[in-house]
Amino acid sequence: MFDRDFLLKQLEQNTVWDVIIIGGGATGLGVAIDSATRGYKTLLLEQSDFAKGTSSRSTKLIHGGVRYLAQGNLDLVKEALYERGLLLKNASHLVRNQSFIIPTYSWWDTFFYTFGLKTYDFFSGKLSFGKSEWISKTKTASRLPTIKSEHLSGGVVYSDGQFDDARLAINMAQTAIEQGATVLNYVKVGGLQKDSQGQIKGVSAIDVETQHHYYLSTKVVINATGVFTDDILQMDDPEAKHTVRPSQGIHLVFDRSILSGNDAVMIPKTVDGRVLFLVPWHNRVVVGTTDTLVERHQLEPEPLENEVDFILNTLNTYLKVKVTKADVLSQFAGLRPLAAPKNASEKTKEISRSHKVIVSASDLITITGGKWTTYRRMAQDTINKAIALGKLPKKVCVTEKLSIHGADGSADDTDHLYIYGTDQKFIEALIEEAPELGEKLHPRLEFLKAEVVWAIKNEMARTIEDVLARRVRILFLDARAALEVAPIVTELFGKYLGKNAEWQHLQLQEFKKLAERYILK
Repeated sequence: MFDRDFLLKQLEQNTVWDVIIIGGGATGLGVAIDSATRGYKTLLLEQSDFAKGTSSRSTKLIHGGVRYLAQGNLDLVKEALYERGLLLKNASHLVRNQSFIIPTYSWWDTFFYTFGLKTYDFFSGKLSFGKSEWISKTKTASRLPTIKSEHLSGGVVYSDGQFDDARLAINMAQTAIEQGATVLNYVKVGGLQKDSQGQIKGVSAIDVETQHHYYLSTKVVINATGVFTDDILQMDDPEAKHTVRPSQGIHLVFDRSILSGNDAVMIPKTVDGRVLFLVPWHNRVVVGTTDTLVERHQLEPEPLENEVDFILNTLNTYLKVKVTKADVLSQFAGLRPLAAPKNASEKTKEISRSHKVIVSASDLITITGGKWTTYRRMAQDTINKAIALGKLPKKVCVTEKLSIHGADGSADDTDHLYIYGTDQKFIEALIEEAPELGEKLHPRLEFLKAEVVWAIKNEMARTIEDVLARRVRILFLDARAALEVAPIVTELFGKYLGKNAEWQHLQLQEFKKLAERYILK
C-alpha cells in the first residue's frame, strides 16, 4: 500500500481527480486526509519529502499558544486547545502530556502567569491536559535543579502537548493512503492547466526521480505549500502580490543533562520580548525558538550566528552551568509562512498565526498561516470552501474522531520504539526474522537498523536524508552521529531497495554536505 511504484501506477491509471493538493507538509497532509475521508478522489504531490520544510522543524509542541493568550488572540487559543485535545486522542502514540514550569522572579510575574494560565485551563474545557498551579521557590528549584535560583520567587506549572512533528507527518501520509488517497513525495508540480475561461482544470507534474511527466485533470487544486505559497500563486497569476513573508525560527539540541527532571521550561521574558522553550524530546532537550524575518524561502534554511548567540545567551542567563557552542548536538532552522507585513515596521510576533483560505480568480484554493496544532481544522475549512464554491458534492467532515496511523491509545516512552505505535510489533518481527537488524546504528544512540529497513519498506523513505532527518530523527538529535551512521543506512538502501554503488556514493556525498549544516562550529 505504501510502495511508491504502486502509488505511481495510480497516477497512470487515474488522470482525473476530485482534489489535487500541492504540498506534503502538515497542512497538505491534513487536507488529503479530510478529502479522502469524505470520499473524494484525492491526490497529494510533494516536490521533496513529506515535512521536509517547516513541518519537521517545529519546537515539538502541540499547544494552544500561551503567548497568543497574552496577545489577546482568544479565538486562536480556544481553537488550538480544542485541536490539542483531539490530537492527544487521535495520535496517542506521538502526542504526550508534558508539564511545563515558568520560573518567576517577582510577585507580579507570579500573579500574571498564574492568572493567565487559569484562563488557559478554562478554555481547555473537557479536553484539559491538567490544571495549572503555583509552586514555591523551593519546589521550583527542586523540579528544575539546573535553573538559577538567585532572585527566584517561585514557578507556575501548566500542561501542554509534546510530539514528534515529522513522525506525525509520515503517519498522516499513511493515514491518507489508507483512506484511499494517492500521496506521493518527490513529484513536483510544474504548471497549472486552465480552460478557455481561465479556470484551473488540472496540473502538470514531474517525477523528480525518473523525470517522467504527468498531466492530471481535477475539479479542485489546493495550494498548501507553506512558505512556497507565493510560488504557486504566481504560477497561477504572474502579477499576484506576495501574501507570505517567511520568518525563520531556529532550535538548538542539547544533552538531557541541561534539564534534568521531567518538566519542560518556558522562559517568559527574553531580551527581545519573546519566550524561549526548553523541551525534553527523545531523551535530549530542544531549545528555541527565534523569529527573524528573512528575504527568501528555501528548503534548507540555516541558523544565523546572531540567532545562535541569542539562544545561548538567554540559556546562560537562566542556567547554573554555562553552555557553549561545543555543547550543541544539532542545530536546525525552519521557516514560518507568516502573512506578509502590511508595513515595514510590523513585527513578526504581532502578525496573526490564524489561518486563511484564499480563492483566486481561477478558483485556485490556497490555505495559509496556522500552526501544527490546528492542521485538522485548517483542512476542514479548506475542503468546506471547495464545497461552498460548488466544486465538490457536499459531504460532512469526519476527522474529529479519526485515529492517525499507529495510534494505540498509549505513549509508553520506556522503549524508544513507542513512537511507532501499532507498527512497533512489525519492527520487532523484522528483528526476529533477521537478528542483525536489532543492532544499534550507533553506540551512543538508541536507534536500530530495523528502523531504517522499516522506513525504506513501509514509510516511503527515498534517500538517506529522508531516513535520518524525518523517519529516524538522528540528524536533528545528534548531527555528528548522523554522519557516522550514514554509510550503514546507505548499505541498507542497497540491500532492501536495490540501490547500486553509484547511487550510494552520490547519496553519501549529498548527505555529508547537508549534515555539516546541522553541526555548530
